[in-house]
Amino acid sequence: MISLANPHQRKFKNLRVSLTDVCNLNCVYCTLGNDDEINADHRPQQPASFFIKLVAKLHKQLHLDSIRLTGGEPLLYRHLSDLIEGLKQLNINDINLTSNGFLLARHALMLKKAGLKAINISLDAIDEELFFKITKRKNVTRVVAGIDTALQNGLTVKLNTVIMKGINENQILPLLDFAFSRNIPIRFLEVMAMGHLYQNVNQHFVSQQQILDTIATKHTFSTMVRKTSATAQYWLTNKGQTFGIIANETAPFCHDCNRLRLDAKGNIYGCLSNNNPIAIGIEMQPNILAQKLHEAMQQKQAYKFAGSQLSMLEIGG
Repeated sequence: MISLANPHQRKFKNLRVSLTDVCNLNCVYCTLGNDDEINADHRPQQPASFFIKLVAKLHKQLHLDSIRLTGGEPLLYRHLSDLIEGLKQLNINDINLTSNGFLLARHALMLKKAGLKAINISLDAIDEELFFKITKRKNVTRVVAGIDTALQNGLTVKLNTVIMKGINENQILPLLDFAFSRNIPIRFLEVMAMGHLYQNVNQHFVSQQQILDTIATKHTFSTMVRKTSATAQYWLTNKGQTFGIIANETAPFCHDCNRLRLDAKGNIYGCLSNNNPIAIGIEMQPNILAQKLHEAMQQKQAYKFAGSQLSMLEIGG
């Protein structure tokens, strides 16, 4: 059997599955604002059985701890309920979802009934004008309603916020207050050098320290112990509230990353910073799949994310 651990003894334990490469928002760090990419109603989609069978094959070799369903926007995937129910039958402990929340109010109850426990919601502005500037869509209230409906239906919620210089630095404190008012964690993200920002990320870059400096103008906090393989470092305020920062650039976490990505076409990636998809299939023999997983492990960076010409729409968040 081919070893699936790399020289740093990392293993794939967290699988991120991109269900679709389309989204109903046009966030400035992800796209160039092409409206033709928004309407997913008539796009072909893989059946739930496609993902369930591939995940089952991966789980048999990797003994996965968790799955995160991503996109594009996973709430545009028409077979989401069936997929979640099918994945629950694989006896994987933790199945989560990442969404922009725009359609969440209408889907939250369905997600809960299907067996979902937790959802991460991307929200980069609570101000309506800035929300439109970032997403090219109106009605941030739809996302807020989705968050509240998810909480009312017993889903665990976290917020993700990408901070971009010249665009939404002034949303750090308002979004922190919003999260604290609902007793949910928020993670601020350093913008990543991906897609159209691959060689142009510096103009919008805000560092972890700059984010902390802003929060320190209003809150007193202390550093929490980072969990192994965690993307975020967390802090605890003197009032018992938590927030995190995913500092991909200034405090990279590549050294113990345990994530594997599966895209909507059936390709795996061992690292966000690798542009080379590795095709796997439902009928692939276990020994060949092990070789493919070994290739994916070799894609991992030793210490620091290198950037990629792929966008999150293509590889999954």
